[in-house]
Amino acid sequence: MKFSLFVHMERFAPSQTHAELFEQLEELVLIAEAGGMETAWIGEHHCMEFTIAPNPFINIAHLGARTQRIRLGTGTVIAPFWHPLRLAGEAAMTDLATGGRLDLGIARGAYAFEYERLSPGLNAWDAGQKMREMVPLLPKLWEGDVTHEGEFWQFPKSTSVPKPAQKQIPLWIAARDPNSHAYAVANGCNVQVTPLASGDEEVKSLAQRFDDACKQHSDVPRPEVMLLMHTYVGDSDTDTEQASREFSRFYCYFDAWFKNQRTITNGLIENLSDEEMAELPRYAPDLLKKNLVIGTPDEVIARLKSYEAMGYDQYSFWIDSLMPFERKKASLERFIRDVMPAFS
Repeated sequence: MKFSLFVHMERFAPSQTHAELFEQLEELVLIAEAGGMETAWIGEHHCMEFTIAPNPFINIAHLGARTQRIRLGTGTVIAPFWHPLRLAGEAAMTDLATGGRLDLGIARGAYAFEYERLSPGLNAWDAGQKMREMVPLLPKLWEGDVTHEGEFWQFPKSTSVPKPAQKQIPLWIAARDPNSHAYAVANGCNVQVTPLASGDEEVKSLAQRFDDACKQHSDVPRPEVMLLMHTYVGDSDTDTEQASREFSRFYCYFDAWFKNQRTITNGLIENLSDEEMAELPRYAPDLLKKNLVIGTPDEVIARLKSYEAMGYDQYSFWIDSLMPFERKKASLERFIRDVMPAFS
């Protein structure tokens, strides 16, 4: 099983500067590369200090100049916010900038907050249909001229300029329901899955959905499947208990952003009180300690061995947590030093 890092800039207090956060993102990716991780993933989000990534290609091109080996991926771009010709060309240019190290992850998006601002009236169904129309176009555009008359996009004979350094940029689709898995496999795309805070039963279910899709399309070479989970490697039980409380706060704020009901001022969401967070028992620290990958190195190794046995090809260490940077960094370093060697 390969390992990767999933990381964003995240700001929860006005005292933090964006320049500091950008430097910290680069430092984490350099640690991941030095530690032998396969890929660093960065998503796309807009107008949210909670997850800062308005165009992951900018971050990736910058990191490409700072790194030598690690692959750099979008985890993910939001398909309905892009025109296929623009996405094909910008991805190809980024692949050139990284020396052929780009992986392109694509999703329909999840936040109504972003739909309202970038594509008013868009719903999750139409966003998914846009993604499905776009994905098959990209390899064709990287190869040569394409004429397209679709439901959402129409354009005369066009091609990607420039062409990517790789013959084909690996494509990944964020999938949850069985139809999304089947679509990804049928189109030769790798699959990214996350159970969020649902625990190992959901991890098993997602693996089964992927396996079922592969059986359904047995004529297609089996793609890869990546499991993305919030992870913390602690140096003691006290340390991991603190991490559980920190992840509890993160998920309460995630829930607030997803519900899209609180006041947003300058990209920062209205603070949650302790009482409001206590009203979300599904994100209680003791439950997240069980459902996320939080533990000492031996505990984390045991969990990841079970995921490897389920058939996951890649495990992505989701480091976003609203934790202080030094705690994120220490956890990542322990993961590289004390966990990854068990899989070599």
